Amino acid sequence: MALKIPVEPSKPQPADLVGRYRSDVLASLVVFLVALPLCIGIAVASGVAPEAAIITAIVGGLVTGVMPGSSLQVSGPAAGLAVLVFDAVQTHGTATLGMIVLGSGVLQILMGLARVGKWFQAMASSVVAGMLAGIGLLILLGQAYVLADRQAPGDAVHNLIGLPALLQGVSGDPAARGALLLGVCGLVVIAFWGRAPKALRVVPGPLAAVLVVAALAAIFHADVRMLSVGALLDAVHLPTAESAGALTSPAVLGTALVFALIGSAEGLFGATAVDRMHSGPKTQYNKELIAQGTGNVVSGFLGGIPLTAVVVRSAANVHAGARTKLSRVLHGVWILAFAVLAPGVLRLVPVTVLAAILVFSGWKLIDPRQVPRLWRHDRGEAAVLIVTTCAILATDLLEGVVIGLVAALFKLAWQLSRLTAARRVGPGGGVELVFGGSATFLTVPKLQTALDGVRGDVVHLDLTSLAHLDRTCHGVVDDWARQRGKEGAKVTTALPPGAREHLRGDGAH
Repeated sequence: MALKIPVEPSKPQPADLVGRYRSDVLASLVVFLVALPLCIGIAVASGVAPEAAIITAIVGGLVTGVMPGSSLQVSGPAAGLAVLVFDAVQTHGTATLGMIVLGSGVLQILMGLARVGKWFQAMASSVVAGMLAGIGLLILLGQAYVLADRQAPGDAVHNLIGLPALLQGVSGDPAARGALLLGVCGLVVIAFWGRAPKALRVVPGPLAAVLVVAALAAIFHADVRMLSVGALLDAVHLPTAESAGALTSPAVLGTALVFALIGSAEGLFGATAVDRMHSGPKTQYNKELIAQGTGNVVSGFLGGIPLTAVVVRSAANVHAGARTKLSRVLHGVWILAFAVLAPGVLRLVPVTVLAAILVFSGWKLIDPRQVPRLWRHDRGEAAVLIVTTCAILATDLLEGVVIGLVAALFKLAWQLSRLTAARRVGPGGGVELVFGGSATFLTVPKLQTALDGVRGDVVHLDLTSLAHLDRTCHGVVDDWARQRGKEGAKVTTALPPGAREHLRGDGAH
């Protein structure tokens, strides 16, 4: 037998290193161009200053980006958390927001140390899809008003009811019509940017929309609201004794818990999707949870908003050719450099185009085609998705997800309670009863009814097609077979694969 001599891996050559880092640098520039307009739009939707979202994006790159967990996921402000942040600001104020974010980060770190990261994978896909669709609808209903430079009435229900009044008000207001027209132009640019010439597509769609709409607003001197951006250092708000004391409030702690749960779910669900996009190292869920928690601690300490891993930026990172975490770290460096050296450029951006970016993101989260597709495959899963989405609109994000989980459990119980029984003539001329589905304690009444309806001296019970047979149903079958045997019938029972076959009744063999 020939001996296999271990060969040491060759050291990377300088040319290989240059090529590797070159791809990461180029990918970081793409992510920076995608992330910057998204950050500003999310800040507007969250009801906070744009600088707060920029701080969070920088922390996502420079703090979360260097930590272990996932190599290619990019963390920063998330559109899915904008609704929660807006509610928190309205309820507790911007001064308390930083402590809420910090508290949520501590909770995430504790969850990561307790190794509960993997538990976020134990979520029905229909509930996740319903959660994303609900977030998308919340964003759409809120940002529809911002497209026309109007203030949204409030929660999702009021925003939905107020849409006819919005359209009526816009029709009689030239400034609102101009803002809406510019916002629609931004939407058209984003939606059809994928069909632009390849040379132009080097610029990401959201950034192209910002450039086009800003140019149109300048050329036509549009009377629209522009983005207001201050100095980055002025936006840093360190914790005070008063703000730290707010964490003793049960309401504030509850909000921090909601941030931690929803942010962790969105980030770790996104990790699963991103891992499917590349063949590199996969996400270590507990470490990723600690990394995101650390980022939230730092972001909250500086007065930022919550961060999580975002699929849009992460997908852009992967598709741009990133190979290591260097790309996501550098994207934070570029955002920091831009915010320090060229903040005045952002004041040329109309707010309506940022709303357009979020409306498009919300539409992608909804993915209307998934409902009919899922309905054809599994109507129960489609029903859970719809229930989750409607519950989020009617209540809030956390309660809606909980309601969706309950609906998924009811669906599971219903599936486990499905038992079919088909009667036919057996090989020996007797009666053969063939069962399908699942035989659990929930199906005992149906099982007993099917057995009691059998008449004949020769009976064969075929249970081999059952997906599950629990001890309760097994006992019911044995008791019935034993009783029929005492009455003189010959009963044979074939159990599912892996189970022991029982023969009951006089003359059984």
